[in-house]
Amino acid sequence: MSPTTFPTGPEQGHVTFLGAGPGDPGLLTLRAVEALAHADVLVAEHEVLDVVRTHARQGVSEVHTDADSSDPGTGAPQLTIVDGASKTVGVPAVRDAAHLVMEAARGGRRVVRAVTGDPGLDTYAAEEMLACAAAGVPFEVVPGIANAVGVPAYAGVPLRDAEGADVRFVDARTASARCWTEVGASDGTVVVSTTLDSVAAAAGELVSAGRKPDTPLTVTIAGTTTRQRTWAATLGTVAQTLKQAKVLPSPDGGRPVIAVVGERSASARRDQLSWFESKPLFGWKVLVPRTKEQAASLSDQLRSYGAVPSEVPTIAVEPPRTPQQMERAVKGLVVGRYEWIAFTSVNAVKAVREKFEEYGLDARAFAGIKVAAVGEQTANALIAFGVKPDLVPSGEQSAAGLLEDWPPYDPVFDPIDRVFLPRADIATETLVAGLIELGWEVDDVTAYRTVRASPPPATTREAIKGGGFDAVLFTSSSTVRNLVGIAGKPHNVTVIACIGPATAKTAEEHGLRVDVMAPEPSVLKLAEALADFGAHRRTAALEAGDPVTRPSERRPGARRRRSST
Repeated sequence: MSPTTFPTGPEQGHVTFLGAGPGDPGLLTLRAVEALAHADVLVAEHEVLDVVRTHARQGVSEVHTDADSSDPGTGAPQLTIVDGASKTVGVPAVRDAAHLVMEAARGGRRVVRAVTGDPGLDTYAAEEMLACAAAGVPFEVVPGIANAVGVPAYAGVPLRDAEGADVRFVDARTASARCWTEVGASDGTVVVSTTLDSVAAAAGELVSAGRKPDTPLTVTIAGTTTRQRTWAATLGTVAQTLKQAKVLPSPDGGRPVIAVVGERSASARRDQLSWFESKPLFGWKVLVPRTKEQAASLSDQLRSYGAVPSEVPTIAVEPPRTPQQMERAVKGLVVGRYEWIAFTSVNAVKAVREKFEEYGLDARAFAGIKVAAVGEQTANALIAFGVKPDLVPSGEQSAAGLLEDWPPYDPVFDPIDRVFLPRADIATETLVAGLIELGWEVDDVTAYRTVRASPPPATTREAIKGGGFDAVLFTSSSTVRNLVGIAGKPHNVTVIACIGPATAKTAEEHGLRVDVMAPEPSVLKLAEALADFGAHRRTAALEAGDPVTRPSERRPGARRRRSST
């Protein structure tokens, strides 16, 4: 048990006040993840839920803010229950956070009250803690990374250096005239929490209090997320800078920002220290047209390069129309009918695993059977099932590559001459023919069907055809055909990345210019190749003295450079 974990009794719950950080889910602490995994009820504003919900256990009740129901009198966050029980009610009653936290803690439930940044700096968390204390409800506090500290770190703006300058933190919404006077008289770093349309007013307060108009200033919005943007200016020019950048005026002017004032926020230093916004695909909107199950690992890889992946299923996986063949093959696997089983996709592994679970079997049923797998993802899916592949192609990760390493049937050393090949209904015959040529008997079984998915929402289709995406990753010829079929052809400013020559040929047949091709047929290598393309593109822009832009920001019809990747 963690030293900060409180046991709960039958009548008394427990509340964890948890800091969710500035926005990057990766900044959650280990203790925060632990608390979320054991929570019965999760209470948070909508934007915080997006950060913490992936670590909450399945079936947790969620409570989030109703964006249109803030209390006009106090400005306190108003939370609405949206779990399964409340959905049966017409319109859930809006109640304040403290009431909901206390109500949820009754009956011995473990409640996590998540807030942006750190609970110690949250406007209302202390009041909710006092309510718990008054009612005798035990609680704990899990600190989080404060916005005023985490956002400058991601913006490449150090708050202190070897000179040890003073650092002041100011919330412009509640700062008094005395506060502005004190920070204005200081020559240290000032970190101001404010809103986009109030930055200029805060800068004016500092100038009026004695700060020089040419004092450097950085303004960061959506800090620590892939939507982060930072502008460098001075106290005297920040209003003009935001206007020239077409940031203001804007209906999003009320969005929170962190402004850092002082010599250490000078743009010359930020150019060297801006590690986050200089990622190779930072801010790129990348379309991932795959099945939902397969898109997750690729999307995680893209996020590590700073991209904003958008998963659009183009292929739906369904059971075979006649499952009897698959059922006979799985039973044959158990009774020793096969010497080998070959998996050519993650979906094939998934289909066999589901059939195993249906019959109450597990990985032990593979005992004595040799297992082959094509591709890193397929091998990983088998390992997750508890099966280590005996054969993975040493060269090309394809059916042809598997055949190059597959041993011929030898009646002396192979007691059984039969191979079980679970695959898609549209798979090619290359592997079957090659195995037969090597002397093996093959049970070629349709384990799943691939069908064209439903069209994505109209906004997504418009973004695809109108150049709203910076890149599209194609992982098979079928994803090319299906995406074009359900959503239309990507705009010519969109970077097209393909997993291999066959997929690239299909893309070109559909009138698409292929910019990036993976050095080997792996989704992770495809993401790496796109990242390399983005890095070269960024370097070329900087060397030419041009601003670094995303492909979607280029004028329609602009000629794009073909990658030799």
